[in-house]
Amino acid sequence: MLSGCRRALPAALRLAVRGWAGGGGRRRVSTSWSPVGAAFDAKQQRSRLTGQSTADFVKIAHPDFAFREAAEETCRNIGTMVEKLNTNIELCQSLKQLLADKEVMDSLDPETRQVAELFMFDFEISGIHLDEEKRKRAVDLNVKILDLCNQFLIGAHLPNKIDKQILPEHIRYNFAVEGNYIQITGLHADCSDDLVREAAYKIFLYPNAEQLRCLEELLTSRNHLAQLVGYNTFAHRALQGTMARTPEKVMQFLETLSDRLFQRTLKDFEMMEGMKMKLNPQNSKLMPWDHPYYSGVLRAERYNIEPSLYCPFFSLGACMEGLNFLFNQLLGISLYAEQTEKGELWCEDVRKLAVVHENEGLLGYIYCDFYQRADKPHQDCHFTIRGGRLRKDGEYQLPVVVLMLSLPHSTKSSPTLLTPGMMENLFHEMGHAMHSMLGRTRYQHVTGTRCPTDFAEVPSILMEYFASDYRVVNQFARHFQTGQSLPKSMVSRLCESKKICAAADMQLQVFYAVLDQLYHGEHPLKRSTTEILKETQEKFYGLPYVPKTAWQLRFSHLVGYGAKYYSYLMSRAIASMVWKQCFVQNPFDRAMGERYRREMLAHGGGKEPMLMVQGMLQKSPSVEDFVDALVSDLDQDFETFFMDSE
Repeated sequence: MLSGCRRALPAALRLAVRGWAGGGGRRRVSTSWSPVGAAFDAKQQRSRLTGQSTADFVKIAHPDFAFREAAEETCRNIGTMVEKLNTNIELCQSLKQLLADKEVMDSLDPETRQVAELFMFDFEISGIHLDEEKRKRAVDLNVKILDLCNQFLIGAHLPNKIDKQILPEHIRYNFAVEGNYIQITGLHADCSDDLVREAAYKIFLYPNAEQLRCLEELLTSRNHLAQLVGYNTFAHRALQGTMARTPEKVMQFLETLSDRLFQRTLKDFEMMEGMKMKLNPQNSKLMPWDHPYYSGVLRAERYNIEPSLYCPFFSLGACMEGLNFLFNQLLGISLYAEQTEKGELWCEDVRKLAVVHENEGLLGYIYCDFYQRADKPHQDCHFTIRGGRLRKDGEYQLPVVVLMLSLPHSTKSSPTLLTPGMMENLFHEMGHAMHSMLGRTRYQHVTGTRCPTDFAEVPSILMEYFASDYRVVNQFARHFQTGQSLPKSMVSRLCESKKICAAADMQLQVFYAVLDQLYHGEHPLKRSTTEILKETQEKFYGLPYVPKTAWQLRFSHLVGYGAKYYSYLMSRAIASMVWKQCFVQNPFDRAMGERYRREMLAHGGGKEPMLMVQGMLQKSPSVEDFVDALVSDLDQDFETFFMDSE
C-alpha cells in the first residue's frame, strides 16, 4: 500500500464510501454508485445544475460567458500573485536556511527535499537573486508575458475573411458567408476538393500584422526575462528540470530523429503525390495542404477503415466498460458512476465517476465533461481541479479532475458512438486521469500530472498502445445493436493503417518542435519569424513553404509548450519502450501494472523523471534509444500484438 493511502475497508463497505470534493469534509456512505458503462449509454435524467470548478477550467469550458470572463481575470490575478511570491526575499531566505541545514535536510524524506529544491528553483528562475529594481522588472515581464500569451491564443483561433467575389463560385458553399465576405475558420484539411483546401490554407494562414507583432513581442519578452534571471535563452530556462535538461540535448534528439526519418518521409511523400496524380492529374504537385488529406485517402484505400464501419462497435458506454476492465486487471481499480448533488455540476450532461481500489477504497473523482455544446472548445483536455496531498490529520486529500472531450450526443436510435480516433483520444485522456488518481504525493504542488512536461504525456500516450491492442479492444468492442464483437481483422487493418505515412506525420512533428526551439533560442532573432519558418520547413519537413502565409501565427502550442513542444515525441518514445518491454506480452499483467503504478504514476513531480523511467525500464535510455523506439514503431508488425484469444 502506498504512503498516504487510506486503510483497506471491508469489501461490503469499501464500494460504498466516497469523499467530499472539499478536502476536509467527512466521509459518508453512498448508495448512488452504478456501473460505469450504463451511465454513458443509458438515457439520463436531466436536472438543474450550476457551475463549480477552478479558474483554469472555468475560463475554458463554462457555458456562461460571465463565468468564463471572471475566471480569466482570476487566472491573471493568481498568476500575478504567484510571480510576486516567487520574488519574496523573506520566503526565499527561510527556504535557503532550511536547505543549508544538513541535519534538517537529512531528516526529510526524498519527496520533501525534492519539493524544497523545486521551490528554490522557482525563486531562482524568477530572479530572486536580483536587486529590487530588477526583481520588479521580472515580475512586470511575467505579467506582460501572461497577457501576451492570452492575446496570442485569441488571435490564433480568429477566422480570416475575404471578399466572396475573389473565390470561385463553385467552392464558396464550403465556407461561412457573412454579407459580402467569406469567413475561413480553419484549414478544411479533410475536404476532398484540392482547391478548397488550397484556398483555406492560403487565406486562414495569411499574415495578420497585429498577431505577428504579438508573437514577436512574446518571444522577445521571454528572452529578456530569461537573460534577466541569468539564462542564455528562454529555452535554457524552460528546460531546467525536464528529462532533456538542455536545448542542445533537445536538438540532438530532433536532428537524429529527422535523419532517421528522411528516407521514409520521402517515400511517404511519393505515395501521396502518386495518389494526387491519380485523382488530380492536372495539378499533381504535393503541397502542405495535401498531406493530411492524401495520407487519409491512402489509409482508407488500402485498409478500408471508413469510420462509420467502426462506430457501431464503439459506443461510449462500451468504451468506458473497456477502460474499467483494463484498470481493474492492471491496477485493481474500478470506475463507478455516482449521482451528483444539486449545484455540483456546471452542465447537465456531465458525469461523475468515483475511482475505487479493491483494497484501498476511494482514490478520487473524475468529472467527465464529454459532450459537445455551444461555446465549448473542440479540444480534449485534462484539468486538475484539486490535487492530492497528505493532510495534517493523516488523511489523504483525494484528487479531483475533469476530462473534457467533444463527443456527439446520443440520438433516439443510438447511444453516443465514437470513431476509432475518438476512442483513442478517450483512452489518452484517461491516462492523464489515472496519473492524477494514483499519484500519492505528500504535496499537491507535485501531484499527478504536475511534473515535467516531457514526462507528463507518457501515461496518456501509453494508453494509446493499449487502445490499439486487439486483446484489449476485444474486451469491450461490441456492436450496440447485435452484440457482435469487432472482428480481429478490422482491428488489424486499423492498426496497420496507422503506419501509412506515419514517417511523414512524425517528420511534421519534428518540424514543429525544431521551430519552437529556434524561436526560443538565441535573440535577437537574425531573421523574421516567417523567414525562420520557411527555412525550417524546407530543412525539417520537405514540402515547400507557401508565400504570403504565416503558419506560426496559428501555432497555439507556443503558449503552453514554449520550448517544450518536443515533449510529445520524447514522451511517445518512452511510452513505446514501456509498452514493448512491459506490456506487449500481456496487456493485463497485474505485476507489471503494479510496477508501473509504483515506479511511474505514484510520484507525480516529486521524483526526478529520469529516475522514474529508469525504475520502470531498469536502464537509463539514451537519445539513440529514444529515436530507435520511435522509428521501430513505424516498422512494427502489429500482428505480433494480436494473440489468439480463442
